[in-house]
Amino acid sequence: MEAIEFQTKIKNGTIEIPDIYQPDLTEGAQVKVIVLKQPRSQLIRAFKALLKETQALPEAQAITEAEIADEIEAYRAGQ
Repeated sequence: MEAIEFQTKIKNGTIEIPDIYQPDLTEGAQVKVIVLKQPRSQLIRAFKALLKETQALPEAQAITEAEIADEIEAYRAGQ
């Protein structure tokens, strides 16, 4: 068997094969599928790193806790 590798997202319970590989995968062809999912802990670490990076931006340093609270209150009030 020849191996191909690609990353994709599951949509409605199906895995979409990229167009580039579809001509080599004819209808009825025998294939072997191995699914490697990203561990939840790895996703959490990546998300925390993104938050830390975002909070370090100069724009984030200029806003005060009071301004954040005001924005939240305005959002909740529908303004």
